[in-house]
Amino acid sequence: MSPISMAAETIDPLPQHTLLVFLLQIGALLVLALVLGRLASRFGLPSLVGELASGILLGPSLLLHAAPGLSGWLFPQDATQMHLLDAVGQLGVLLLVGFTGMHLDLKVIRRYGGKAAGVSVADLLPTLALGLWLGFAMPDRLRPSDADPTVFAWFVGVAMCVSSIPVIGRVLVDMKLIHRNVGQLILVVGTIDDAVGWVLVSVVTALATTGIGAHEIATPLWHLAVVAAVMLTVGRWTVRRVMTWAGSADGGSARAKTIAATVILLVLAGAGTQALGFEAVFGAFQCGILIGAVTTPAQAKRLEPLNATVLSFLSPLYFALAGLRIDLTTLANPDVALWGLVALLVAVSGKYIGAFVGSAFARLNRWEALALGAGINARGVIQIVIAVVGVRLGLLTTAMYSIIVLIAILTPLMAPPVLRIAMKRIESTADEELREQRVLALQGGPEAGESEQAADPAAAHERGVPVHPT
Repeated sequence: MSPISMAAETIDPLPQHTLLVFLLQIGALLVLALVLGRLASRFGLPSLVGELASGILLGPSLLLHAAPGLSGWLFPQDATQMHLLDAVGQLGVLLLVGFTGMHLDLKVIRRYGGKAAGVSVADLLPTLALGLWLGFAMPDRLRPSDADPTVFAWFVGVAMCVSSIPVIGRVLVDMKLIHRNVGQLILVVGTIDDAVGWVLVSVVTALATTGIGAHEIATPLWHLAVVAAVMLTVGRWTVRRVMTWAGSADGGSARAKTIAATVILLVLAGAGTQALGFEAVFGAFQCGILIGAVTTPAQAKRLEPLNATVLSFLSPLYFALAGLRIDLTTLANPDVALWGLVALLVAVSGKYIGAFVGSAFARLNRWEALALGAGINARGVIQIVIAVVGVRLGLLTTAMYSIIVLIAILTPLMAPPVLRIAMKRIESTADEELREQRVLALQGGPEAGESEQAADPAAAHERGVPVHPT
């Protein structure tokens, strides 16, 4: 093939106007997200609340009605334009979830894994049952005319019972609770909830498209087993080798290698779970857990620039994009608003009932149960993703989509005040203080453990402070 013909087949670059609008969209969303995020923090709320609000203000809920011309130019109903924003947002949420996984202590998983599984079962079953009842009880106008009532009910049940690791992790980080034992338990329970949720979504998707059978049920379960097996064997070995290689360099080269290696591992892990039918964030979170298990405090310190970029740029942009898809004007109908309130009560009550029942069996006190219920009640991103899947499958009307998304927005708002009340009554432990040092190192604080390693490596190892890459 001649060079001329090869050049003729080259894909045209992004049109100049499309690029201009994309850059202005990024700028507008990011400026408003940072301003409102800071404002939310001033009022004691997680910054993600303000970031979600920025998308709502610039989306069809307000800007489209207040300035339709500006809205149509800045946020046109163009698939290419939205796909550009989504691509940046997806990278942001992958890295955010990866860092959330790095904060998870494997010792806590081993210690509380059984309790977390029991709490997860206890919170999933009542929420799923209440969601099924809600799906059957809702009037026909909230269900597409061509949607099967049973499939619709199952989809609503699944949408009600999921949690959201990206939002839970962001709330715990913002409130400086990620190092607490209850915070770690919330992450483990949320991980189990999300895994079960994606399996159920896969089953309901098969039910809505090809019908249900043994194959449709077995496939997502088999894929989940594959993910677990790979992460515990090849994935664990690969992460250890790659991070050891990255940490062997000196100076600026070590920082660059560690950041590059982390991004590559998280992205490829996300691609793997995406290929198996799960969301990419599920794989990134699992990979983040493995990275956190093998990195030393010094390596964690090297990741601080990447962590700062995620928290100050990519993460706010992702949550702003989530808010951009919401149209709150559909809730102006009193009947729709009433059913939206019922759906919110179902979603919240199911999680809290499950948290208290599961905590009773796990022998947690009432304040730990309250904190656990507040944490796993936060939905957000995953529920929004599931709502988009429902629209694509023709299972949700615009009104029902808005109800589910509104729950995804309101439940993270409920978590902080309840967590503050509960955590004031839960004493901190020595393990939590040691874990906090690691979190501070990852977020740019002092390189916890380095002085201890230099003074007494044996004592550092005895207390759990990594001395060498493992």
